[in-house]
Amino acid sequence: YVTTLALSGLCAASLFCAGVQPVLAQDENGSTPASTPASPPAETPASPPDPAPAEAQESFFRQTELGGLVDAYYDYYSTKPHGDVQFRNFDTKHNQFALSMAQVWIAKAATAGSRTGFKVKLNFGPSSSLVNAYEPGTNEFIQNIEEGYLTYLAPIGKGLQVDVGKFVTQHGAEVIEAKDNWNYSRSLLFALAIPYYHSGVRATYALNGKVAVMGAIVNGWNNVVENNSAKTLGAQIVVKPVPALSIVQNYMTGAEQANDSGGGWRRLSDSTVTCTISPALSVMANYDYGIDTVAGQRVRWQGIAGYAKAQLTQWLAVSPRMEWYDDVSGFTTGTVQALKEATGTIELKPSDALIWRIEVRRDFSDTAVFKMPDGVLKKSQTSIGFGVLYSFSTKG
Repeated sequence: YVTTLALSGLCAASLFCAGVQPVLAQDENGSTPASTPASPPAETPASPPDPAPAEAQESFFRQTELGGLVDAYYDYYSTKPHGDVQFRNFDTKHNQFALSMAQVWIAKAATAGSRTGFKVKLNFGPSSSLVNAYEPGTNEFIQNIEEGYLTYLAPIGKGLQVDVGKFVTQHGAEVIEAKDNWNYSRSLLFALAIPYYHSGVRATYALNGKVAVMGAIVNGWNNVVENNSAKTLGAQIVVKPVPALSIVQNYMTGAEQANDSGGGWRRLSDSTVTCTISPALSVMANYDYGIDTVAGQRVRWQGIAGYAKAQLTQWLAVSPRMEWYDDVSGFTTGTVQALKEATGTIELKPSDALIWRIEVRRDFSDTAVFKMPDGVLKKSQTSIGFGVLYSFSTKG
């Protein structure tokens, strides 16, 4: 019931968007047969030689992307905590300049002309350890691989893309890399409500220029090494009725308790709507609802986040975010509570490679959970800080 109401509200955003322009599939060029000569030629021309190994190598590198990212930050918290800050994931240090992550990646997309591809993305730093904190595997090298998978574009219909390996989750409005988000800090929904990654197989197919579907079979939430004998199923549908509107609905279900310990199936519904109102203004909403059974007890969590981004100039943007998160069972935070947060972000982008974000954030709880150095618990916490992001890619 809750999910239905949320989806109805999210999809109402489409009333603000217009201007449909269909996306057409690329046509393949056919060959034209040559006319029959009146008489045989004096000499039959030789067939063109096969591409030299050097040319094949050059073609491979033209199709391959290399890139990197460095993410550093400074935050000052009103609670002046010792150790990592609660309910934050990648900006957890108080009153110190800190490295969040360094990243390098190499990728080749699968195309109709070259149907195999791959992606390997390596992370280093505290964020990499946090993302993989729940990994059952003991090999520390796994923690440095954010993604590592092979791709095959099967010649079925318009092309069925199949990925096998470790890949980031399809859930949520935000991603691990801050440069691809509107704010520097991650939302409560990203930090608490959804998984970070999966290991398994997924298949994606574009039905037309407006609808795409995806299905996945994976080990579970945040595990390359399986923690039980069950598998988790995921499904996604992406609908773009007009270029300015995107509606993404995800659903995932499977047993997640370790060693088949009698828990029920965990279920997660994740909905995101993004609308470009004008070239200078975009809005987005994200809703999550999850349930599980632990030791015979039903647990539940849900939350909603609203975003806006105003691109004031080519190099200046402002992005507010507000959200509410209800951990009614205390399953995801360890405390029965309702959290709220409001964030304001100013983005300065002097070049495509460099982003500087200045951010103020206020977190609230209906329970005293924010710990002061003397052990006193508060119901709110304020942070102010900035993040600096430098990235590069051979594809621009």
